[in-house]
Amino acid sequence: METSAPATTTTVWTIDPSHSEILFKVRHLMVSNVTGRFGTFDGKLETAGENFESAKASFWADIDSISTGTDQRDAHLKSPDFFDAANHPKLTFESTAIRKTGEDTFEMTGNLTIRETTKQVTLKVEHGGTMTDPWGNTKAGFEITGSIKRKEYGLTWDVVTEAGGVVAGDEVKLVLNVQVVKQQG
Repeated sequence: METSAPATTTTVWTIDPSHSEILFKVRHLMVSNVTGRFGTFDGKLETAGENFESAKASFWADIDSISTGTDQRDAHLKSPDFFDAANHPKLTFESTAIRKTGEDTFEMTGNLTIRETTKQVTLKVEHGGTMTDPWGNTKAGFEITGSIKRKEYGLTWDVVTEAGGVVAGDEVKLVLNVQVVKQQG
C-alpha cells in the first residue's frame, strides 16, 4: 500500500489597510528627507500552513494616492516627470524568494515594477508577531525595509541647485509597516 505525504494547506493573509502604512523617504536638497506615503494599496501573503518562511507575497499601490503633505509636490510626483500616474496607475511587487535570517527576520527578494520597469529588489523583513484580536481574527505584523534607486525605474527628473547639489536624491528608502489578517478558509 502506497502512502502519500499529507497535503499542506495554503493559508491566505490579506493586508489590513487600517493598520498598515506604506512609506518612502527621499533626500531633498541633500540636507533633509521628505517622507511620502501611499494611501491606497493592497496585497496578500500565501503560506504553507502558517509558515512565513514559505510565503509568496504580492502587493500593489495606487500611484494617484501618493501623499507627501504638499499638494504641489504630490501633483509633480504624479506627473510624467516622475510616476506618470495617468499612464502607469500602479506599482507592483511579487516575491520570488524568502529566506529566514534570524528568529523573527527574513530577507525577501522579488520583482518591483514601476512605470513598466521591473527590477529585482531585496528587502529586510521583521516579523513583529502573530496574535488573535478581540474579534477572533488572526493577525500578523511585519516591518519591511529596503531601498531602491528611483532613476532605474524611469523617475529621472532632477534639477541641480546653484550650489551644485540636487533637489531630489536618487536613493529612495522604503518602510512598510504591514498588518495582515488570516483569511478563514
